[in-house]
Amino acid sequence: MPYPEQRGNKWRVRWNTGKKHPETGKWLYDSKGGFDTRDDAIAYGLDRESDIRNDRYISRRDGSVLMSEYCRTWQQTIRVGHLRRRNIASYIKLYIEPRWGDIAVADIRASAYRAWELWLEDQPNIGDRYRGEILLVFSMMMDDAVDDGLRQSSPVQKKKRRGQYVKTKRERKRPMLIADVHQLACNALAFWGFPGYVYVWTSVMTGMRPAELYGLRREYCTPNWPTSDPRIDPAEEARYEDDMERYAGASPMPAIRVEWQHQRAGGTGAPGLYPPKYESRRTLVVPDFVAELLEMLLASHESEWVFPSINGGALINANFTYHYWRRIADGQEAREVFSRQWRGRQQTVDSRRPLPAIPAVPGWQGKRQYLTRHGHKEWLDEDGHSRIAVETRMGHELAGVEGLYSNVTPVMERAVMASLQGRWLRFAGTLPDGWEPPPSPTPLPERFMEWLLLQVKAGKAASA
Repeated sequence: MPYPEQRGNKWRVRWNTGKKHPETGKWLYDSKGGFDTRDDAIAYGLDRESDIRNDRYISRRDGSVLMSEYCRTWQQTIRVGHLRRRNIASYIKLYIEPRWGDIAVADIRASAYRAWELWLEDQPNIGDRYRGEILLVFSMMMDDAVDDGLRQSSPVQKKKRRGQYVKTKRERKRPMLIADVHQLACNALAFWGFPGYVYVWTSVMTGMRPAELYGLRREYCTPNWPTSDPRIDPAEEARYEDDMERYAGASPMPAIRVEWQHQRAGGTGAPGLYPPKYESRRTLVVPDFVAELLEMLLASHESEWVFPSINGGALINANFTYHYWRRIADGQEAREVFSRQWRGRQQTVDSRRPLPAIPAVPGWQGKRQYLTRHGHKEWLDEDGHSRIAVETRMGHELAGVEGLYSNVTPVMERAVMASLQGRWLRFAGTLPDGWEPPPSPTPLPERFMEWLLLQVKAGKAASA
């Protein structure tokens, strides 16, 4: 039974919350004042007691937790990969806590949430996908707040029942042409050197994610792998033996083992090796021409990384998108000399890294490197490979019965190798006799030019 009390001209009501103080063992009470009559106060108290009996009650003490506090504690409860954790922390810091930090968790209303959602849509610097991620994290926080007893329901509508239908915008893409890839590889050769040339072809012919390419170590790359596999996980012993039989047995297949990606802890911390996205460790067979390029590349340097940076270090330490990819895709003017300010005076000095003019690649200007991964899937789909072979190669898992019953067989892998090799040879056959690549800022492997001439010759013979 609630307890009404008169306070001046108004009435206040107190009710037992059904909980006891953890230290004193005394019952805990909540109260609310401001009622005009005793009956109104009692009715309100009876409603709260009904909520308590039906497990719907949120005490004023619990509901008063501020979002700023909940943002900190909630992040400690989620189990996600380091990249996802970094992104979630960024969404909370930049958008969720500034808007909701001073408001109690229980006081967030659905109307206020909808207003915030519209505000995010109006921000020119927030794309559709990024906004969706922000709202998803906020929705997860509100769902967990309900489970934590901090509010009765989430202010986020799970199914929109009103408002204008807005079609989801998708990035406009054009088919990936192998002639454009060839130009990207040549630009990488002119700007970066032989590692850049092989990097582009490996990226396009495997569909690896950029961070997986940064973290590719020589022991996981053909021709070393699988013989050189460190075998660091005893639970994977059966897989190691299967790999030896499948990729280095009587009918070997050149392959890359995607075991790690190179990332920075927290986005700005020390670089380290982490499992690939979605724990998508996988083996990628490569066409013969890529295997031959990788063999020449590994013989040309002693770095632990298959693709060393311009100065010989790890690519993770370079801003690859800005310092490498934008020049490879967008091109740049010749850099024999450059201007600079020195002690208040303008100077023109010789470049420490003179480079020829690098042409822009049509269709790739301003485009992100990740689209080479999209293009790889396009090629596999065009060549009619099975879904299980394609999705496994991309590091995805097929859901349902199809994924449960399917398996990538050696026949499927050889078909992938053959189609990619055939695509390369058909293009190589279109190159003119005597064609030479652009000059490289670093020495090329001795047999690279001879190898290139043989590829063109083989391509013309295959097209005859």
